[in-house]
Amino acid sequence: MKKLVLTAAALLVLPTAAHAAPGLGDEVYGAETTAGETEIEARYGKLTGGLRDGEDALKLEASHAFNGRLRIAVLGEFARDPTGPRKLEAADVEAIYRVGNVGGIGVALYGEYEVAFDGTDKVETKLILQRHNGPLDLRFNLIAEKPLSSGKPVELGYAASVDFKAFGDVSLGARAFGNLGRVSDRLPNAEHYVGPVVKLGIDGLGPEVELEAGYLFAVGQAKQQTDGQVRIMLGVEF
Repeated sequence: MKKLVLTAAALLVLPTAAHAAPGLGDEVYGAETTAGETEIEARYGKLTGGLRDGEDALKLEASHAFNGRLRIAVLGEFARDPTGPRKLEAADVEAIYRVGNVGGIGVALYGEYEVAFDGTDKVETKLILQRHNGPLDLRFNLIAEKPLSSGKPVELGYAASVDFKAFGDVSLGARAFGNLGRVSDRLPNAEHYVGPVVKLGIDGLGPEVELEAGYLFAVGQAKQQTDGQVRIMLGVEF
């Protein structure tokens, strides 16, 4: 009976493609763009502990900077909940446009259209801020997401990062992702994840390769469902 109750509770809190844990397979976008650069990236996140233990997301992204301001990307999202197989949940087209610098802070705008294969399509926008000064790289994304179905409200979120180039091609830093609720809410006690990451650049392979790994601890309502999330990212730039 206890196992049945736990299973039923888990099914009630399992997310759909539109309500995945903040940061699961996501990145913190920067405002800098290098003209002509092509990047292929794989991002993986997995929840550990609690009712959502084993839920994961894999996002595969290919992007190209057509000039020093505009970057276009296509993205495929794969996900698996604790009780089912991995499946392709959505495909996305996204664009980042660098606006410029304001007081030493890089500013860019982000737009995305997501086609959901098992749910509702959505649009997403981000205000991207970046302060890159020598070995220190600070980033903040303010996110607004709107499912394209009648009556669904705009939901707000954030993503933030700090990286410090410690030695050689190794950077140490932290990531934070979370929900801010609906436009009418005021900083609810929603899901948040924060924790350390390590980035490693790999030379000698031709293209520039970057590997990132870290663990984010659950904060707020997220602690009711999981302990945290493992993050792994592999990127290749041409």
